[in-house]
Amino acid sequence: MRRFWLTAILLLAASAVVAEPFRIATFNAALTRRGPGVLLQNITERKDKQITAVSHIIKTVRPDVLLINELDHDYENLALKAFLELLGQDDGAYGGIGYPYFFAPPQNTGVPSGLDLNGDRKPDGPADAYGYGAFRGQYAMALISRFPIDAGGAREFTNILWKDAPEALLPVFEDGKPFPSFAAQEVMRLSSKGHWIVPVKLPDGRVLQVMASHPTPPVFDGPQDANGMRNADEVLFWDRLLRGGDFSDAPFVILGDLNSDPVDGDSRHRAIARLLGNPALQDARPRSRGAEVASEQQGHANLAQKGDPGLDTSDWRDDPGPGNLRVDYVLPSKILKVLDAGVFWPTPDEAGYGLIGSDGRASSDHRLIWVDLE
Repeated sequence: MRRFWLTAILLLAASAVVAEPFRIATFNAALTRRGPGVLLQNITERKDKQITAVSHIIKTVRPDVLLINELDHDYENLALKAFLELLGQDDGAYGGIGYPYFFAPPQNTGVPSGLDLNGDRKPDGPADAYGYGAFRGQYAMALISRFPIDAGGAREFTNILWKDAPEALLPVFEDGKPFPSFAAQEVMRLSSKGHWIVPVKLPDGRVLQVMASHPTPPVFDGPQDANGMRNADEVLFWDRLLRGGDFSDAPFVILGDLNSDPVDGDSRHRAIARLLGNPALQDARPRSRGAEVASEQQGHANLAQKGDPGLDTSDWRDDPGPGNLRVDYVLPSKILKVLDAGVFWPTPDEAGYGLIGSDGRASSDHRLIWVDLE
């Protein structure tokens, strides 16, 4: 493990200082379907209103580098390529935008483990895959970019075992025995999708290291809080990496739907709070007036929350809860200068409101988060 951390640290620290402005974003776009090949079919038919809304949001914000969470993966990336073709098309009011580079390797979602990983005494359910999924690649992620991606220089930590993570929080039964079994914990992987460090070459020739992940939701489990613990350790992966070395001169950005709000919701708040407080990075705190209005109008669980509603990035069930939360993040390193930041969440009287819809679900139950940097 010591060699693993050292290699990752040297990879980041070797980057040069970034000088030219660029926009980087993350978006849980809900581009997942119930079976393999369905997303590709929906994209190519050009009839799916949800896909159209997602593409129009991206064309409106026009990020230079974008991490898409929840985009079904296939081995030839046919669905992703079809979606990139869609983004390149000029829709009249929404001009096309080209993303000639992407990074989307196979991930843990839907890959069978052959063991009972969730304690239901069955070894073949979607929760028994290394990452939750009814088929290989469901709920995967993809990094797309207007700038060249050095795929050969990318580091993947997809196969790291959960038990090998420093200070891992592993679930147990009341009697202290491993949950759901010792054999299961011997094969459980930390990443529900993957953890990547991907070098992106900016126009001035300098390199930005993009650190991407999509931790599991901290719910849908039992009293052992297996998903809550795994979410925390997936979030803390980046914090532990950064605290393992000096990153004061390293240009990097942490991206993703981390499925954890620092104040509200069911996650282990200490994990995301520790990451946000890491001295190597900064929190631009992207916000929107639309999130504030949604919290006021939807009420219920939102009224009891302690966090700033303007920072919310997800529009979830309000009664009984959890309500709207801040779970999506763009976290740049301290060496980068933040020029601007925001969340694509228009109010009902603002342009683009139809892309999220009156029920907040026309595109996704998450919002696109962006930060302008130099």
